[in-house]
Amino acid sequence: MSPNTDTSSPRMTLVVGGTRSGKSQYSEKIASGFGEKILYVATAEVWSGSGSLEYRVRKHRERRPQEWPTLECPRNVAATVQASGLLEQVDGVILECVTLLASNILYDQKDPAEYLPFQDALIREIEELNELISRSPVPWVLVSSETGMGIVQPDPETRHYCDGLGIANQLLAKSADEVYFMVAGLPVTVKK
Repeated sequence: MSPNTDTSSPRMTLVVGGTRSGKSQYSEKIASGFGEKILYVATAEVWSGSGSLEYRVRKHRERRPQEWPTLECPRNVAATVQASGLLEQVDGVILECVTLLASNILYDQKDPAEYLPFQDALIREIEELNELISRSPVPWVLVSSETGMGIVQPDPETRHYCDGLGIANQLLAKSADEVYFMVAGLPVTVKK
């Protein structure tokens, strides 16, 4: 299969929104327009007994077409996708999601309550991802949550996570060709 060479597709689309806002389904709709074979990069780390996360992952798997290969990648996304060789075999990529990627990086730190090591690791991850996407032969759709619309969290760990994810979303939005904000299942165009 040859990669998508349609230059009308944006190189990178970012879809952000709150919990159950419809961002995953909208992202899948965008990606299905790239072609038949979409690489699904899954960042969730699911352990037995994780309840609602197990349910959500199962529902996502059931909804995706079987032709879409899945690459499980909780960290080091750019290096893992590059090493997989799959970019040359697909028509597009969905990364689901930046939210869990940030969480994985936070809890990979020696002390999640220390902000700077987490911020540095997350920024490095996003910069490497942006670099890979900029030279990718196929378009990408990235899914992320918007966690910065509520009150500032009192505990340092949650506050650091929300701050870090906000920075990651800003870096991705700056590089993205298109950005959509999902509200109640409806896409609001932020950048096009």
